[in-house]
Formats: sequence, C-alpha cells, structure tokens
Amino acid sequence: MDPFIFVVILIVLVLGYVVTIYNSLASLKVKIKEAWSQIDVQLKRRTDLIPNLVETVKGYATHEQSVFENVTKARAALMGAKTPEEAGNADNMLQGALKSLFAVAEAYPELKAQEGFVNLQKELSDTEDKVSYSRQFYNSVVRQFNEKIVMFPSNILAGILGFKQEQFFEANDAEREAVKVDF
Repeated sequence: MDPFIFVVILIVLVLGYVVTIYNSLASLKVKIKEAWSQIDVQLKRRTDLIPNLVETVKGYATHEQSVFENVTKARAALMGAKTPEEAGNADNMLQGALKSLFAVAEAYPELKAQEGFVNLQKELSDTEDKVSYSRQFYNSVVRQFNEKIVMFPSNILAGILGFKQEQFFEANDAEREAVKVDF
C-alpha cells in the first residue's frame, strides 16, 4: 500500500473519531439542557400552585403571617434560580416553608376538608412526583456526559474542546431525612 494513501486513511479515521466524540458530547450537552428545562417546567408549575394554596390557607389562618411570608420568599428564590445549585437550595427552602404551611393547615380540620384545598394538595403531590422524575432524568444525562468527559480517550478531546463536567441536582441533608406527610 502506498504510504500516502495510508496516511490519508489514518487522518480520515482520526478526524472521523474526533467528529464522533464531539457530536456525542454536544448531543449530551443538549440533552442536559432539555432535562434542566423539564425540571424548570415542573418547578414553575409548583410555584404557580403555591399562591392558590397560600390564599386558601390564609382564609382560615390569618394570624400565621410569617409562614405565608416564608413561602412567598422561598417561591421567589426558586423562580429566580439560574443554576442547578441555586434551584436545589431554593427548592429546599420552599419545601421547608411548605412543610410549615401544611403544619398550619393541620390545625384547621375544616380547611383540610375543603375540596379546593384537597385538590391543590393533590396537584402539588403530582407535581412533586414530576419534579422527582425530572431530577432523575437530568442526573442520568449528566452522569452520561460526565462519564464521557473523564473516560479515555474522549477525556483528551473533551479537554481540548472545552467541555467541562456538569453539576448534579443533589438532595441536601434535609431532603435525605424521612418525611412524614399527613394530608
């Protein structure tokens, strides 16, 4: 075989491999953005439900102003979050505030029996399930992407091409505790 043809074939194979790795990294990067968008959609849905829930509880527990303020602040923080870390911190703050809100609701049996309140709780519970699924999907895609970045030989190309590991959407210590929810 002519050495020139061998060199050309080798260059084409190497370039093909580089393009394949680049495309797979770029594809995973897009999937990460899509997965983050799904988390964002579900968090937005939850933040849209919260004002209705707060107003419903307010009608029965007008003296619990600090609880309502904490829920409102946490909701605003979640809506303003830009990164997985910021969203995770704001989400944790919101979950704590919602626990307080539901604790207040526990003190009002007539509120717990109100159809609107029960429906809001069901929607919020459904949304929590969707948030959980979205987080799992996001973390799965981030894991695939990060694996590709650290595994040889794609790690060399990832470094040259400027790809960096992504952050997981992680639970904090408060989320790891078992939570008792009574509706």
